[in-house]
Order: sequence, then C-alpha cells, then structure tokens
Amino acid sequence: MPGLKFRILLDSEKNEEIFRDILIRDTDNFESLFRAIIDAFKFNGNQMASFYVSNDEWDKGHEISLMDMSYEDDSVDSLPGVMRDAQIKDFLEEPDQKFILVYDFIKMWIFLVELIGFDKSEPETPELLLSIGNPPLESSKELLDDSIFANNEGGIDGLSEEDEDEDELGLNEFDDGYSDDDLTDYNEEFYS
Repeated sequence: MPGLKFRILLDSEKNEEIFRDILIRDTDNFESLFRAIIDAFKFNGNQMASFYVSNDEWDKGHEISLMDMSYEDDSVDSLPGVMRDAQIKDFLEEPDQKFILVYDFIKMWIFLVELIGFDKSEPETPELLLSIGNPPLESSKELLDDSIFANNEGGIDGLSEEDEDEDELGLNEFDDGYSDDDLTDYNEEFYS
C-alpha cells in the first residue's frame, strides 16, 4: 500500500491557518502518527491525548487513546482503543478519512486530521512534507479566561453580587414552579 498523506490543522485562536502535511505508512500505528504531529508542531508530547475517528461534520467517533484506559470488561470492543495497538489502515473508511486529535485534556489542544492523498513511496519513518504557519507555544493556552474576572468587583465565576441569589444554605435559588407555601400542609408522619 502507498504512503498516506495527512493534513493536520491546528484549531487555534489565531486568524491564520496553521497546518502540517505528514506522510506515513498505512501500517504504522496511531502512536507514530501522534508523535509525528507533536514533533511537527513543536509540542512536548508529555500530556494525555486521544484520536477520535470522525466524519465530514467532525463528529467524534471511536476513541483511540495514548494510554490504555479500559477496564477488563471493556474487551468487548472489536476495534483497538490504544494508539500503539491501532494500525492506521484499519480505520480508513473513506478516501478523505478524518480524525480529531485532542492533546492535553486540560488545555484542550485540538488537531483536525484529514487524509488528503496517497504517495507511491512508503517512508520508513513519518515525514513532514509541508509546514504552513507558526504554531503557538504549547504553554501559551490559558486555563482560565481572565476577562471573566475583569469587571466583576469581587463576584465569582463571572457573576455579580446581584446575580448571586443564595439562600441561607449558600445554594443558588432557582425557579422550580413551587413556593414555600406549597409545603405548609406537609405532614412528615403521613409520608413515613
């Protein structure tokens, strides 16, 4: 089988396109593809990650994780769920097969991976064919959006004091359609 050409687009907040084209053997596993992607974008590769088989709408399907996260009873799954055990060719259902790579589940770096072609040559190791755009530093993604707290005057989670309607137990009240008067006829002995 020929080599597979994948285009990997980094879903970032920048207005410029940042993508890499990688050539890899179809018999390589997803861990090889993962390492090639991480190297191409100059990330450390020391965080958890998962590929998801996807479709034209970029929906997440079958998960292929970096580490084995299954329990013994999960062996019913017919497709491998770990990158080192999953060969790329076993997951190619469409000529433009798509995968989503989620890297670092705290910062949520998302890579959109699409099969864009085939090559007559089959590389011994994955090859970077094309590099467009400068990727952000892996550490540049913030965990919290500081703008939530910018004009908040001491409120929590982006809520002002007016929005925080707490009862005496410290719980936020909500409108459930009942009032305290609805419980005046409650007789505990009757319901026990």
